[in-house]
Amino acid sequence: MNAVSNFACAKRRISTSIRLAGALALALGLGGCLGYDGTVQHGYMFDSRTLEQVKVGASAEQVLATLGTPSTTSTIGAEAWYYITQKTERTVQFMEPKIVDQRVVAVYFNKGKRVERVANYGLEDGQVIDFISRTTPTGGTESSFVQNALKGLLRF
Repeated sequence: MNAVSNFACAKRRISTSIRLAGALALALGLGGCLGYDGTVQHGYMFDSRTLEQVKVGASAEQVLATLGTPSTTSTIGAEAWYYITQKTERTVQFMEPKIVDQRVVAVYFNKGKRVERVANYGLEDGQVIDFISRTTPTGGTESSFVQNALKGLLRF
């Protein structure tokens, strides 16, 4: 009877040790989530007071001194500088982030490199800007390999 009692006691100790190890592993795993703030700010960070300093008629050098280097500039049409910021949130570290706010401050210049107007666009004004892929979609239809091959054959 003593051997059976020792066996049952050892079995309980092993079971308790396994439960304790599991609880410790769970606590360590969740410990990585502590202090996680799911809000991340991407891009240019500005405040409204800085933006108010950019006046119509100011030179490009004054805008550069006030706002700094733009996130991007226009390549087509009139000269414009864009300052882009985006705020994302995610509730859990491994989940896909959700865009909650996006601001694009556009500073438009005339031919004399003077500020013509300043616009502050929000998420409600347009499309979400993709910071990750660094690709710009182009207008028109996408042609496939077969379409290109047929067009090449028809040229002969």
